[in-house]
Amino acid sequence: MLVIRPVRPADLPALERLAGSATPRLTNLPAHRDRLEERIARSQRAFAAEVEVPGDEHYTFVLEDLERGEVAGTATIRAQAGAREAYYTYRQETLIHASQQLDVRREVPTLSLSHEVSEATLLCALSMDARYKGTSAESLLRRARLMFIAQYPERFAGILAMAFPGYLDEQGESPFWNSVGRHFFVRDYQEINYLAGVRSKSFIAEVMPQFPLYLALLTPQARAAIGREHPDHEPALTEMLAEGFLRSRHVDIFDAGPVIKGERERLQSFCRAAWHPVRIRPAHALPDAEPAMVANQRLGDFRCVVARYALSPTGQLMLSPEHAERLGVEEGRAVLAAPLALPGMGDGSLDAHDPGYDEGEL
Repeated sequence: MLVIRPVRPADLPALERLAGSATPRLTNLPAHRDRLEERIARSQRAFAAEVEVPGDEHYTFVLEDLERGEVAGTATIRAQAGAREAYYTYRQETLIHASQQLDVRREVPTLSLSHEVSEATLLCALSMDARYKGTSAESLLRRARLMFIAQYPERFAGILAMAFPGYLDEQGESPFWNSVGRHFFVRDYQEINYLAGVRSKSFIAEVMPQFPLYLALLTPQARAAIGREHPDHEPALTEMLAEGFLRSRHVDIFDAGPVIKGERERLQSFCRAAWHPVRIRPAHALPDAEPAMVANQRLGDFRCVVARYALSPTGQLMLSPEHAERLGVEEGRAVLAAPLALPGMGDGSLDAHDPGYDEGEL
C-alpha cells in the first residue's frame, strides 16, 4: 500500500538517502542535512499557513510504502519559482544579422538570461528509490502534486513549470557547463551543482555573462546538449508531455536541460478529475476498473493513493476499507479522483525529443 503525504521531521534520514541517490544529483534536493531540515520545516509552515495568493511556500511530499514501513520517494512544489529571488533560465532566441550591401542575411540562434519563469509554480526535487522506478508509484509521486494543486488553486500560479536535468557525458560532466559556465567559475559541474543547491542559483546568474550567447561560438557538444534531458529522465518527460505540458524555449542555466510549462486548467489531471462521494465495500467485492489517483480533501493531512476507479450507478466511488483508512475518509465523504493512465502514453504518439513549443513561446 503506497500513499503520498506531507513530509514530517522523522523523514529526514529518508530524504538524506534519496538526495544522495538521485541520478543525476539534483540542485534543488542537495544531500545536505541542514538544508533538508530547513526544507521539512518550510513545508510544515506552508501547509499550516492561510494562503490567498502564491508566494514563497514550499510543499514537500513523500511516497510512503506502508507495508515496508519506509519512505520511497519525495517531491516538492514551489508555489512561486522566483518568490524570494529571481528564477533564472536561458531563453532560446534568434537574432537576425543582415547587410543589404553584402546581400547577407543570417538567422543566428542565441541564449539570453531570463527570469520569465519566476512567476510560475515549479514542480521540482523529485527523487525515488530505484526499486520503485518504472511502476505506478513513480507516476503517483510525480502527479499527486497536481491533485493537491487542483484542490487549492489559490495557493498556486496558473502556469506550472518543471525543469529536467540536462545531458551529462560518460564522465558525469555537462558539455554545456564546460563550454559556458566553467569560463566564469573555475569549478567542475558536480561541485557547482552542489553549491547551487546549498545556496541558490542566483549567484550563478549574477556572474554569468549578461549578453546573449551565440550558439555558433559554443562547442558542438554543448550545442547538442541544449534542451536535451538526462537519459534517466526521458520517461518522466514523456509522461509530463502526455499530461499536457509543452516544451518552452527556456533551458537550465547549468546544464541546459529542458524546462516545460503548462497551463494548469489544460492539464489532463485537472480536466479529467472529478469529485465523488465514497462508498466503502470489501476489496473482493469491488468491480474491475482502471486505476486512478484518489485524494482526500484535507490540507495538512493530504493523502493520495492509487485505487480502482470503480463507480456505482449513482456516481459513488467504491473504495476498499484499506484505501478509505489510508485516505482518512468515511463513507459519504467526497474524494477527488483522476485516471492514472494518460492519453498517448505507450502508443508511440509522443516523442520526448519533439520540440513541440507552446504557441505562446513562438
